[in-house]
Amino acid sequence: MPAYFLVNISVRDPAKFEQYRQAVPAVIAKFGGRYIVRGGAVEVMEGDPGLERVVILEFPDAAAARAFYTSEEYAPLLALRLSAADGSMALVEGLPG
Repeated sequence: MPAYFLVNISVRDPAKFEQYRQAVPAVIAKFGGRYIVRGGAVEVMEGDPGLERVVILEFPDAAAARAFYTSEEYAPLLALRLSAADGSMALVEGLPG
């Protein structure tokens, strides 16, 4: 079943974050991932979710998502993202095909 990373980011250093944004798609694709949402406009309908830059990544399954997140290829990009932005990230399983 597919799995999704739900990410909410507040960018502190736009130049560093742009480096991350340019480099990460190839690593995501290597692990079978793809963008579903990548920083589009957010319109809050209820409550105060505190959303800023929202990203949703889809992977074939949770194992592939975890393999991406813990990979040697992503490690330097993760460090770059953490130095450029604050945020939260969660892994959520989707519905069976």
